[in-house]
Amino acid sequence: MKVLWVNTNFMHPTTKGGQIRTLEMLRKLHQRHEIHYAAIEDPDEPEGVARAHEYCTKVYPFRHRLPGKRSPAFALQVAASVFQSQPIGITRFCSPEMGRALERIAEKEHFDRAVCDFLTPAGHFPRIEKAVVFQHNVETMVRRRYAEHVSSALGRWYFHLQAERMFRFEREICLKAGHVVAVSEQDACTMREMFGVQRVSAVPTGVDIDYLGGDPQPITTDLVFVGSMDWIPNIEGMQWFVREVLPIIRRSRPDCTVAIVGRMPPPSITALAEQDSRIRVTGTVPDIRPYLWSSAVSIVPLRIGGGTRLKIYESMAARVPVVSTTIGAEGLEIHPPDDIRIGDSAEAFAAECLDLLSHEDVRTRVAAAARDMVASRFSWDEVAKAFERILESAPDYR
Repeated sequence: MKVLWVNTNFMHPTTKGGQIRTLEMLRKLHQRHEIHYAAIEDPDEPEGVARAHEYCTKVYPFRHRLPGKRSPAFALQVAASVFQSQPIGITRFCSPEMGRALERIAEKEHFDRAVCDFLTPAGHFPRIEKAVVFQHNVETMVRRRYAEHVSSALGRWYFHLQAERMFRFEREICLKAGHVVAVSEQDACTMREMFGVQRVSAVPTGVDIDYLGGDPQPITTDLVFVGSMDWIPNIEGMQWFVREVLPIIRRSRPDCTVAIVGRMPPPSITALAEQDSRIRVTGTVPDIRPYLWSSAVSIVPLRIGGGTRLKIYESMAARVPVVSTTIGAEGLEIHPPDDIRIGDSAEAFAAECLDLLSHEDVRTRVAAAARDMVASRFSWDEVAKAFERILESAPDYR
């Protein structure tokens, strides 16, 4: 097949879960199909375009002004978004010029299939009714959950506003799309119930067992969290953990250490390390594996979010036992308490962490069961084949 694949960013540097999922599938699909990849080019990250040949046949980089989330320009975008009909999560990425260029490319190349990767390019995607929309999250759900946890009245109002605008946009696109792909059966069911969409299928989350499996290393950190720290659910989750859960753990283990590993931590996260020498905030790292291998327990204290958490399967593949909330492990095939521990209240989450930290034999048993499970069922090759089958039956884009 000749496939047009459109995203809002390139795959390198690979620092986010959605990038990992797309990159690994594209690498497999590119072995058997002709992939034409179009995305917004970040001039500060030349690696993105330079390495695109690793997963595509032809690349189409587009320039689009995308202010950083801590810049005055982004603050102006947020203010302007109050008066716009579409959610800022869409208007921020919308490029009419890119839409017109994609239309010309489609007319010239005669693609067999087209993929809109994430909801964000849908605002300028030509002929969306013939495209496959790859939904890594139910975006409406992410925003509704965050609105429930925002402390300020103004913040709750704003996120409720954005959630309802996202609901209208997401429902419209999902109903228009030729087909929708979700990252879990749970997300697929949510889309059917929330939006009334019927043309929706699910692909599982994969993991690179060989890459993440390594020789055991000495434990130097008790608890590790791995994830992009410019994503609101991760920020809120770690703030909750440090504020509500960690004090309970430290009643029994006063010297308990925590590593927060992920790109672009905001001041609210870096301040945690400044206030507590037992907390380490790394920022962007070239390789997450040493941080996993040298930690006793991987934590996923998320209370908002959607999709599936790649970080859980990555920790399992690295032989690190996981403690998560129900939302943090949402959509994944898990079998608690055998291969993961689940705790939703601060007390329950702390108790699961303490049990694993206090008993090496239990940690070893949970980690082994988890690794065996992901190794037998969730290779990227199998995930790519599942996506390939969906593409084969999707609408023709020509």
